[in-house]
Order: sequence, then structure tokens, then C-alpha cells
Amino acid sequence: MPTFSFDFYGLALVFLLGLRHGLDPDHIAVIDSISLRLTQQQNKLAPWVGTLFAIGHGLVITVIAVGISAGSKSLHISATPFEWMQWIPVLLLIVIGFLNFQSLRNNKIYQLAGWRFHFIPKKLITSTSPFSILLVGVLFAMVFDTATQAAAWGYAASSSGTSWMALMIGLVFTTGMVITDTIDGRLLYQISKKAIVDDTVWQYRRNLGWIIVISSFAIAGYKIGSYFFPVIELSDTSNLIIGLLMVLLVMITYIKVFIRLSKIKTAHGH
Repeated sequence: MPTFSFDFYGLALVFLLGLRHGLDPDHIAVIDSISLRLTQQQNKLAPWVGTLFAIGHGLVITVIAVGISAGSKSLHISATPFEWMQWIPVLLLIVIGFLNFQSLRNNKIYQLAGWRFHFIPKKLITSTSPFSILLVGVLFAMVFDTATQAAAWGYAASSSGTSWMALMIGLVFTTGMVITDTIDGRLLYQISKKAIVDDTVWQYRRNLGWIIVISSFAIAGYKIGSYFFPVIELSDTSNLIIGLLMVLLVMITYIKVFIRLSKIKTAHGH
């Protein structure tokens, strides 16, 4: 079971995990679906779909982490269930990696492949209420892989002797996720608002898809490998550097799309 402390590396890693979590295919699929519909309806919430979704999602993660942290000290919960629960996200990373690899290989127009999106009630997806968007994020966080990860963090944070550490982990993780989901939501909003008919959005999605495939397999492979061969486990500094490189790659993908949009806007004389 991992431990966390109030140091730069620990919280920086949690922040990077939040950024990466915002790239979850299910996140992007639901954000794009709601954002595109609201943009077509000229709803003022359209640019903020990703932000609202991530806030609702992060709220549940934080509450679970704090609750488990507080409860584990008074109830003396065993670490064994949480150690097994940490393998659930690893297995789902492999599934997501394969699903998106198959989609990238078989489809010219790539669609992000997730698994939670189809379980959300259609009334929430088609609602125009900001509360509904928050609630979609809440429901996503209550699915067992995210909930168990938050629970494991809460249990680990209890080793610090205070629930404040669990609260800090939840808030820092949420901040990273809000940044990624906000950028994705606003990016799609800009593309949809300009009614650009070219391959910009599809090429962006394919680039993002390959990042998701590579990172999913890489993270799952590292988790499995370091469990059986502890000698390959990286230091906090190495993890931080690798995480920063991944985030930089995603940011370059976003920037390329913004540059493309600016050139098209200039060419059209807008």
C-alpha cells in the first residue's frame, strides 16, 4: 500500500495523475457529446461542460478519500482489500488500451472507446442544466474503478495520521483533472462554433487516441512489472519527469489544433 506525504514530489505526482485521468476516453466522449449539443443550441454553458463535469467527478473522489481516511483509523480496516482493489484500474487500463487500438486500426474516423458513457441516463446527457452536468461527473466517479482508487488513496493517506492529507490529495487530483477536461471542452467548443469542415477535429482525436493507447499500456505494464520486479520501480523524481513529458505531449497536441484553427480563421477572413 503506497504512502503519501506533504512534499513536492508526492503532490506533483497526484496532480499529474489528475491531468492524465482527464484524458480518460469516457470523460472525453461525454464532454464532447454534451458540449457539441449545447454549442448547436447556442447555450452559454457549452464552453464549460468539461469544467463542470470534472468538478462533480473530483468532488466524489475527494469525499471518498477523506471518508476512507477517517474511517480506517477508527474501524481498523485491513490493508488487504485495498491492495487488491488497486489492480482494478490496471485491468481497465489494458481494456481501454485494446479498445482504442482496435478503433484506431479499423476506423478512418476514430471514435474514442470507453465503457462508462453508455451507463449514464440519456436524460442527464441531453439536459441543459449545469447541475445535470455536475451529476454526470458524480456518477462517473461512483463507478467502481474510480471509487476504489479514491478509497485506496484515502486508506494510504490515513498513515499520515490526519484526514487533511486525503483532502489535499483529492483537491490536487481534481485540479489536474479540471485543467485537462476544461481544455478539451473549450477546444471542441471552438471547433464547433466556427463550423469548420475539415479533418482538424478528427486528426486531433486520432493523435489523442494514440496517446491514450500508449499511456494506458505503459502505465499498466509498469504497474505489473514493478510488482513482480521491484528493482525496476522508478523514483518519485523519475515518475515526475515521465509524467511531465506525457503532459507536454498532450499540450503540444492541443496547441497544434489551436494553431490550425487560427490559420483557418485567418484564411476565411474572420
